[in-house]
Amino acid sequence: MSFLRPKNTAPGAAPAPFRGDDTVTNGMRIAGAWGWRILVVAACLALVGWLISTLSEIVVPFLIALLISALLKPAVTALIRHRWPRWLAIVVTLLAAIVVVGGLVLLVVEQIRSGLPTLEKESTTRFDQIKSLLAGPPFNLTTSDYNGYLSSITKAVQDSSKSILSGALSIGTTAGHLLTASLLVFFATIFMLIDGENVWKWVTRLFPRRAREAVDGAGQAGWHTLTTFVRVQIFVAAVNGVGIALIAFFLGLPLSIPIGVIVFLASFIPVVGAIVSGAFAVIIALVFVGPLQAVIMLGGVLGVHLLEAHVLQPLVMGNAVRVHPLAVVFAVAGGSFVAGVPGALFAVPTVAVLNVMITYVGQGKWRGRNDRAAAEETAEQVVPETD
Repeated sequence: MSFLRPKNTAPGAAPAPFRGDDTVTNGMRIAGAWGWRILVVAACLALVGWLISTLSEIVVPFLIALLISALLKPAVTALIRHRWPRWLAIVVTLLAAIVVVGGLVLLVVEQIRSGLPTLEKESTTRFDQIKSLLAGPPFNLTTSDYNGYLSSITKAVQDSSKSILSGALSIGTTAGHLLTASLLVFFATIFMLIDGENVWKWVTRLFPRRAREAVDGAGQAGWHTLTTFVRVQIFVAAVNGVGIALIAFFLGLPLSIPIGVIVFLASFIPVVGAIVSGAFAVIIALVFVGPLQAVIMLGGVLGVHLLEAHVLQPLVMGNAVRVHPLAVVFAVAGGSFVAGVPGALFAVPTVAVLNVMITYVGQGKWRGRNDRAAAEETAEQVVPETD
């Protein structure tokens, strides 16, 4: 019955005491060790997400200011290299950005004002056409039917006056929040342009001395990726906006310039933004021009989207931030599911920056500098003896 004797037990010797760990394989121990660590990391991420959602009115303006600073910092640095004073370089860059944004807003408002009479006329004509269509079979609607529907709508508005009032109050509160957020963005951008390096040095000092070199190098690599992402995304958004605006102009759509500006702003949400904002142009073409122009407009929107998805994103954006287009799509979808529009806006830069930072730490290029920091720390702890 030697086959019943435990392994490594001599004949006639007492068997080794049973240990519960003997029933757990080495692979299961490794899986368990990884499992509880993954659970701890997931709990930390959930805590960070909860803090961000709770403090969203502070976090979102800070992230917007971070993107704006990443866009403006190269211009400030270039002016400083040309022997401009730092304060003057920052003021000129901020004023230039305000002039560009203000010019776009003024252009959109002027286009809407100039095109409003045409829109009213076209809307009336289109409404009469739809009314004539509904008057025939199979709808056979009469003027009394329209009046009845109008009375029902008026009564519904009167009955929901309390809801409308509360909505107005909500809009007032939202306007106050927008004003506060705008001020936070403005001041945070100024301070990051003025003293961003010292702020980052203060952040790195929060980490242990042995980890500071890794954190500092990863942060610098992430900042470089963020500045590259912002510049490339502006280029991609400009291509989308100009392309769809030109198609709308040649089709005779009203408000072609505002459509282009809307597409430009929405394209800061990669892949998804151009499609959603392009659908707005298709609806305008269908309502104010005709079904044939709407189909052509839809083809133009899809063409611009294919240009972005198959040329700009893989070649320009992919080479700049090293994120696969599939990861871009899922990042936007996940960010919008978790945090709505802000989540979709910040999802791709967050993934790109984290990818670069984790890769930098994993490659270990900081280890030589970290060893020097450890040696300095050891030297500081040695106290020479005195007689």
